[in-house]
Amino acid sequence: MKETTVSTPLNHLSPLSVRERSACMCRHGFACSSFAAGHALHLIQARIASATPSEWIDAIVERSDATTGDLVVRTLDGSAHVLWNGAGAALEAPAGTPIALHARYGVLAVGRTQFNVALS
Repeated sequence: MKETTVSTPLNHLSPLSVRERSACMCRHGFACSSFAAGHALHLIQARIASATPSEWIDAIVERSDATTGDLVVRTLDGSAHVLWNGAGAALEAPAGTPIALHARYGVLAVGRTQFNVALS
């Protein structure tokens, strides 16, 4: 007879309860706990965006909705980008604010503050 040395009981969680537990805290009014597009900016994301400076695009905020987190920015060549951020980018960048957008890595710079954005 062989003994097992594992003393930790196995917990079997259903996929539903795991998804419910992993809900981002920004949906509940707390600091963002997700690095998905539009949530918290990951250090690696910020570094790779700064390592490719030729891909930053200058733009002006055309519309900003702090309630939903939606922003529309228009680049200097006239193209529009629809963005979403749950970490307060719309509060920092009201309409008329000059910004920089790194579309490849989803980073929005408002002055020295950077945000992770979801582009649609």
